[in-house]
Amino acid sequence: MSSTTLFNDFNPVSSKQWKQKMQFDLNGIDYNNTLVWTSHEGIQVKPFYHLDDFKERPPIHNTKVTAFKVCELIYVEDTITGNNLAIEAINGGTESIKFVIPSKTIKVTELLKDIDLNAISIYFELHFISPEYLKPIFSIPSSAKIHLGIDIIGHLARTGNWFYNLNKDFLLIQEILSNKVSNTTSMLSVDMGLYQNAGANIIQQLAYAMAHTNEYFNFIENNTSTDFPSEITITYHVGIGSNYFFEIAKLKALRILFTTIANNYTTNYKCHIFTSPSKRNMSIYDYNNNMLRTTTESMSAILGGADTICNLPYNAVFKKQNAFGSRMARNQLLILKHESYFNTVDNPTDGSYYIENLTNQLAEKALTLFKDIEKQGGFLKQLKKHTIQRKIKESATKEQDLFNSKKEIILGANKYPNQDEKIKHELELFPFIKTHKRKTLIEPIIEKRLTENLEQKRLKNE
Repeated sequence: MSSTTLFNDFNPVSSKQWKQKMQFDLNGIDYNNTLVWTSHEGIQVKPFYHLDDFKERPPIHNTKVTAFKVCELIYVEDTITGNNLAIEAINGGTESIKFVIPSKTIKVTELLKDIDLNAISIYFELHFISPEYLKPIFSIPSSAKIHLGIDIIGHLARTGNWFYNLNKDFLLIQEILSNKVSNTTSMLSVDMGLYQNAGANIIQQLAYAMAHTNEYFNFIENNTSTDFPSEITITYHVGIGSNYFFEIAKLKALRILFTTIANNYTTNYKCHIFTSPSKRNMSIYDYNNNMLRTTTESMSAILGGADTICNLPYNAVFKKQNAFGSRMARNQLLILKHESYFNTVDNPTDGSYYIENLTNQLAEKALTLFKDIEKQGGFLKQLKKHTIQRKIKESATKEQDLFNSKKEIILGANKYPNQDEKIKHELELFPFIKTHKRKTLIEPIIEKRLTENLEQKRLKNE
């Protein structure tokens, strides 16, 4: 008997009938107060989802989750060490490298020595902006896959200052984009992870990322005299939190929003998603739990459709870059890809009523917030007025209160902590907010982990 015939033997059950049955089994207890919960974003999550929730059946794309590449982040203190770490990571199975380059003294040609650029994708995060510095990258053969990661607005949001000033920074962007270098997969990026790690909820992350992007779109479209490329890819650096299904839906909603907004412009814009696990829920006590968190967060990224995933070592917030931590982070992704068969199965989230419903709600609510930002003058104006910073602080405070009251749990921190554990002697990095007194144009957006206040108290008592 075929499955179609089997299902035809049963009468369909509507969403209303399911709800009535559940209400009956609750023996008078209110359905909404008992089984429906509200997320941090204000989205009501139901105990079941039904085809009745949709105008048409959610699409099944029959796509395998093979697109994502395993990436390793390398902070380049000196060229030779950076190159050696990259080659070691590639030999260990990584498929792409992200170089964080703090100064112009790092020589790109030496950094990329002996790396097969036809096989390995390269991401750069430059802590400066310089067309002159990029010339050696532009001379790399066109078959290479290079992502420059230039984000002057993200730099402003993170530090409170432009690299130089608004006009000069955008002129430098104009100069860089006009090169039309064929080996560069993407030049511009959007640091969406900043908003997540600072405490923004998912709707804010999506809306701010789109408003952030729209500033670049407007700049490109308004400079018709400049010969920009006909196709421009924007790379989104996304932080992935621990709300498993919501984070899957977040990435799906990001692509929907990007397409919706980009279609209003003449240039052919494309979206590339680069993800890393969140630092916001990482802890320095009982730090092995961080490995469990980053595993499920990486799974969310895979199922959400990330193009590249750069895992964080379990000890990243308090240890310097080290071989063991990097190897473990890399192997988590390799196991997910090659031993858990994420690279062979069709995406199991396709057609899921729950995830489709979440995706649609997140996209709709984020689009509404995006439109409001644009009506108020756009993202840069809202940053200057400190509206974005204030809204993120409000969201972060709300989440912090949930953590402090143990309504939001981080194992090993505010629940089941090992009070005998000592960590002070293991700290190689300062794991808390660093404050540097300096003059800034705007109030910077500050990343903060939920466990910081609790950890500081525990460290004092060690």
